Amino acid sequence: MIDLYYWTTPNGHKVTIFLEEASVPYKIKSVNISIGDQFKPEFLKISPNNRIPAIIDTEPADGKGPLSIFESGAILQYLAEKTGKFLPADARGRAAVMQWLFWQMGGLGPMAGQNGHFNNYAPEKIAYAIDRYVKETERLYGVLDERLDGREFIAGDYSIADMACYPWIVPHERHKQKLDDFRNLQRWFTAIQQRPAVKRAYELAKTINTQPTVNQDSKSILFGQGRRKA
Repeated sequence: MIDLYYWTTPNGHKVTIFLEEASVPYKIKSVNISIGDQFKPEFLKISPNNRIPAIIDTEPADGKGPLSIFESGAILQYLAEKTGKFLPADARGRAAVMQWLFWQMGGLGPMAGQNGHFNNYAPEKIAYAIDRYVKETERLYGVLDERLDGREFIAGDYSIADMACYPWIVPHERHKQKLDDFRNLQRWFTAIQQRPAVKRAYELAKTINTQPTVNQDSKSILFGQGRRKA
């Protein structure tokens, strides 16, 4: 059993997609980031960066008791290795998947996240910031589009690289991107969108978060953080 500490963000969706695809039993532990659940001491014990998602594997392979993991990329890698699914065993196949997983973690996610922030949530419209992050998101979409030329999935077979990238393409309209401009990316996006496990993951999200995460009251919690004080 996997205990998943989760909220309905792109990083949270990565893990529910994997768990649904791999048919791994899991239990959702909601962490409502709009009201500050991510700062509760019990959550910080397993996610010291006060970010979702995090997991507790109640039956890790070493048999030494529950194992907690934070950071969505680390979680995907751990689950893939534990289940033997969606991460090739051979060195070259594994390297391809891991490169694109880290590309998402270091590039697509952070840049699209800043894009979304300055376009949709910043208290003032800063033209330079909006232009910078929209263009960088466009560049990254182009990188992925070129990678998908002649490939069904990002790194050979369907893998954790696809699961990591897909949720960050879902909000393309809010990020001022048109999938029509990226033929290969659009084809890939539609194929993943139609996967039954992906549909289940997003339907689950609708039952957990029934209100907008970002509102006037939550902005100071989500965007006003400095150094956490004891």
